[in-house]
Amino acid sequence: MVGTDKPSKKSIIIGTLIATFIGASPYLFYLYENVPDTQVWTNQWFTYDSHEWESANFAMWIFTNKLIPLLFILIWFFTCRHWWYHVLIVPIAMYVYQTIGIFNSNLEFIDRFELIYLIPVMALIIPSIYLLRAQMFNKLNTADKTMEELEAEFMLKPKTLWGKIKQYF
Repeated sequence: MVGTDKPSKKSIIIGTLIATFIGASPYLFYLYENVPDTQVWTNQWFTYDSHEWESANFAMWIFTNKLIPLLFILIWFFTCRHWWYHVLIVPIAMYVYQTIGIFNSNLEFIDRFELIYLIPVMALIIPSIYLLRAQMFNKLNTADKTMEELEAEFMLKPKTLWGKIKQYF
């Protein structure tokens, strides 16, 4: 029978892991409640000193508020099949910057000035997306192709996760 492509075992496993992560995300977000409300958190694997945060529980709450959305956007980026998925790099860069900023010893600058550091990323990504869109609509007006066919034509399709990551560096 034509068109009955079965998903591979690997894609089923990856899809199951992604679906499990998304389904468990509320529980993952609330993991910070298991962190004690003390400045120094010691367990069998490590010791964490919250320094300026003054509470390891509060620091982990801030961390999960940055990390969980970052993971959602990364999933979206690596699973998106639309031509514009590269624009997701902008919020990814913002969340990465904010997540790294949590561990900065100077809390005065947390969640500030990230737009200044995002300008180079935005300066590359936004015009690139606009140019892609302009090319697509130019071809759409001069050819008898559907929007889906044009999206497929412009889409870069690395076979592996490493290949998809490698295309950006």
